Amino acid sequence: MTTNSLTTSQGAGRAGDKVFSGATLAAGCLILAVLFGVALFLVIQAIPALVAPPADIQGGHGFFAYIGPIVVGTLIAAVIALVIATPVAIGVALFISHYAPRRLASGLGYVVDLLAAIPSVVYGAWGAAFLAPQISPAYGWLASNMGWLPIFQGPASATGKTILTASIVLSVMVLPIITSLSREIFLQTPKLHEEAALALGATRWEMIKMAVLPFGRPGIVSAIMLGLAARLARPWPSPWSCPPAS
Repeated sequence: MTTNSLTTSQGAGRAGDKVFSGATLAAGCLILAVLFGVALFLVIQAIPALVAPPADIQGGHGFFAYIGPIVVGTLIAAVIALVIATPVAIGVALFISHYAPRRLASGLGYVVDLLAAIPSVVYGAWGAAFLAPQISPAYGWLASNMGWLPIFQGPASATGKTILTASIVLSVMVLPIITSLSREIFLQTPKLHEEAALALGATRWEMIKMAVLPFGRPGIVSAIMLGLAARLARPWPSPWSCPPAS
């Protein structure tokens, strides 16, 4: 191959790199522009409601009087759901990645991935039709025996469709997502770190505590946020499990 042909091929390669980098930059800018346009459109359309006097809004209340309970209820349900789901998800992920035999771990992994793919509307229907009637007697018992606590003060819901029911449904929804992502994160732990901990005489749990969990902590936080965001974007379960009139 001559020097001229080498120079020509290198020049063509550089031109191709420039075209590719320009195309990817344009695609990224286009996505940002579309998102910015959508956000700007929503803000412009919402300004009349945000600045409208309370007398112009149905019911005579301000706009934030309607939005406030929705935001607060969503935050409460999200916190309760994460308190329930996070320890269970991390435990299941550790069992699949470090304790279960290979065949059992493979089967459990398939089940977890399948649960993560179930539509949110199915979870919402399950919560409204099955979970709420089953858990309603427990609310009555809590109101009768632990009513001295503010969160359990009566009267108890006769339908079982409360914010706690919605939180339980939401925890079941985010559980497989957090479990699946955490499992993959734990499997990425460097084997040398695990073997070094075991070589120092650590038990399996001590090895997990010293090597696996510190390595996976940032990924666990990301998995929790991703699982919660993915399920909160679906509006079906909460209104079915905790309708406004209940």
